Amino acid sequence: MMNVARGLALVVSGGFPISELPSGFRFWGAGSVLWIPAPVIVVVVCYLIFHVFLTRTTVGRDIYAIGGNPQAAMLSGVPVDRRLITVYLLSGLMAGAAGIVLAGRMNSGFPLAGSGAELDSIAAVIIGGASFFGGVGTVGGTLVGALIMAVLRNGLNLLNVSASWQTVVIGVVIVGAVLVDVVRKRAAERAQSAAA
Repeated sequence: MMNVARGLALVVSGGFPISELPSGFRFWGAGSVLWIPAPVIVVVVCYLIFHVFLTRTTVGRDIYAIGGNPQAAMLSGVPVDRRLITVYLLSGLMAGAAGIVLAGRMNSGFPLAGSGAELDSIAAVIIGGASFFGGVGTVGGTLVGALIMAVLRNGLNLLNVSASWQTVVIGVVIVGAVLVDVVRKRAAERAQSAAA
């Protein structure tokens, strides 16, 4: 689907940036309210909404249950397929919101903007403490992971590291985070089996 959407973006735009965006787009990327940048407001509002959604609602608890063990969740009466559709819809909604903010920052709609951002998002989530195997993670942890990724990317830019090597470094960070997650999961399983 990523390739389909990316291809459709190229078809619709003809492969050229679209600079005639509605004025509202510019606000979401470069505007401010009481000297607070609009992208910061978007992040804070999304953080609060999803924190409450995941920790205080039945659907949020169901999502954690599905991430931990889909079969057990299904046997417990959780409508797994419906919850997964909800997760994919919310993910698409957030990707669209990120696209609006990015278009506002660049003041244009570039069809290939954000290419490679999926790696950064995976790295941010894993660094933020979410398990690669599912069922573990918080919105706050993901926010911290995203901030770490931004600092890392900015530091590499300040050190004049080329974009190619930046991708290599981000890949190494992802592999390292997954390795730590695997070691942590195995240690927890050994402790659990020893206690049994």
